Amino acid sequence: MLTKKAPYYEPIGKEIEIFQMAAENSLPLLLKGPTGSGKSRFLEYMAHLMGRRLITILCNDETSSVDLVGRFLVKGADTIWMDGPLTTGVKEGAIVYLDEIAEARPDTLVTIHSLTDHRRTLFLERKNEEVSAHPDFLLVASYNPGYQRGFKELKPSTKQRFLGMDFPYPKMAVEEKIIVGETGISETLAKKLVQFANLVRNKQELGLAETVSTRLLVSCAKLIAKGLPSRLAGRTAIILPLSDDNDTVAALQDSFDLIF
Repeated sequence: MLTKKAPYYEPIGKEIEIFQMAAENSLPLLLKGPTGSGKSRFLEYMAHLMGRRLITILCNDETSSVDLVGRFLVKGADTIWMDGPLTTGVKEGAIVYLDEIAEARPDTLVTIHSLTDHRRTLFLERKNEEVSAHPDFLLVASYNPGYQRGFKELKPSTKQRFLGMDFPYPKMAVEEKIIVGETGISETLAKKLVQFANLVRNKQELGLAETVSTRLLVSCAKLIAKGLPSRLAGRTAIILPLSDDNDTVAALQDSFDLIF
């Protein structure tokens, strides 16, 4: 029986069913979608629903295999082994989440290959030991295909080891429901926020590295719910985080002000 309240999550498709089937068959998952589209929240929700521990590893270009699997540490006169988060998850049967997997170094990603096929093992090179994955262990990664295209792409040899799940921004009605559910603001204000988001998402000429995410909309709605004027909340939570260019900021603010 679940004792903690489940994280708020509004389904956008059949992602819950697909995740459950993947877990039942021990198949690794790759969540593909833009920043702030709900990938991490979805995993929190599924971990709660399935009663599994969720271990999140934030990948970057400094992430090494040692950071994942573990290392020897000197403690007093002794040298002890400390499991890394991936090794811990493999042994305990947790859901291990590699957030932004494309950011990790290619040589680091090779470490997970034996966990993503029929072997389901993890080799601890420094201990010369092979660890078999717990039956409940599930490897999940996230990837933003549109971010820095051509610079940090995920190799096909890695992508093809995962099932793929699309995480686009929700349809307007669903996104409005998410904002209301997360913040308690009125449906009218939520509808205006989503209207602005879709306006910006369809304006490629703005040249934004990232567009308006559901996460930014929720942050803005939280400020409005606490009494901050709508236009100032929009500037603080959405517009300034999106761009440092004065002309772009001004154009975004004008569009926001027209809606609000």
